[in-house]
Amino acid sequence: MDAAPDDRLYNCLPMYHSVGGVLATGVMLVAGGSVAIRERFSARQFWDDIVRWDCTLVQYIGELCRYLLNAPPSPNETAHRIRLCCGNGLRADVWEPFQHRFAIPRVLEFYASTEGNVSLFNVEGKPGAIGRIPMFLSHRFPAAVVRFDVDREMPVRDENGLCVRCAPDEAGEAIGKLLTGGANLGGRFEGYTDEAASERKILRDVFEPGDAWFRTGDLMRRDVQGFFYFVDRIGDTFRWKGENVSTLEVSEAVSAFPGVAEANVYGVAVPGTEGRAAMAAISAANDLDLAALRAHLGDRLPPYARPLFLRLCQGMDVTATFKQTKGSLVREAFDPTAVLDPIYFDHPVEQRFIRVDDRLYGDIRHGRVRL
Repeated sequence: MDAAPDDRLYNCLPMYHSVGGVLATGVMLVAGGSVAIRERFSARQFWDDIVRWDCTLVQYIGELCRYLLNAPPSPNETAHRIRLCCGNGLRADVWEPFQHRFAIPRVLEFYASTEGNVSLFNVEGKPGAIGRIPMFLSHRFPAAVVRFDVDREMPVRDENGLCVRCAPDEAGEAIGKLLTGGANLGGRFEGYTDEAASERKILRDVFEPGDAWFRTGDLMRRDVQGFFYFVDRIGDTFRWKGENVSTLEVSEAVSAFPGVAEANVYGVAVPGTEGRAAMAAISAANDLDLAALRAHLGDRLPPYARPLFLRLCQGMDVTATFKQTKGSLVREAFDPTAVLDPIYFDHPVEQRFIRVDDRLYGDIRHGRVRL
């Protein structure tokens, strides 16, 4: 971040979380700068705070930047001295519009986990990427992306029992080699209080007998230039019609449609079918054109990845660090009696989204509608 004593960092993140309580405050303690702390995030007052406290740096996480982009214009949104926004979770579809609208000179996206040994920094500011490890540093920060079986939720093994590295732009699980001894503390994995849980995070005999790597639990892809891109959390990606569906990819396609403020994508089980069908909870304007949305998704997604169900919500549940929650959405699925929100089904015969009522719900569950 190239922080200096005259920097002021704006922090509206929970301080019990490592980003708000350690990273945001820590960088200023090291640099001798100042931290402006707001008790909780407010999209309406965000830029007023920035200007009032003359901040030069911002720490973000999750969907915070999307909330700002969806907020009404503010007179102070370009009247600031912010030189850099740093954080993780800035989606590719938000990155450039966010940077352009709010006149942000530089975005520093990074990837890390509190206990993990894989850290990536996008110091070059390539939109959508979470970082890159230059070849001359790869021996000090060994990370790899290996082929992954979504059904088994385990990396694929070859005939010799070893893992297989992914080809460029092929999605797989990101792993980091466990290093012992020396000064590279970041290469270690000290584990959890639960020994069994610690062992589940270690992948052994990966590329050679006896080696050990840390499982990040995240699916990523790496392009030919070496940039890493976040694809999905393991468990969020699901299979439908024999294909892997990335919830992040589908969510970005849905969110790109005019009028959609936010989209949360997940897989739901449909009786009589294998895998899970894509369903999207959408927060959008009341006059959302479902026919146009259907055409939009048809242009951007393969048939197996297009949401079969839509749930139109007034708002989206998120964690304290602005990460979308899916648990209750998955449990309620497309049952119209379980929720007050309207649910729509992409009817294969009608070729349009139809409101799900008790009768249609029964037809889908009992196989009277071919999917």
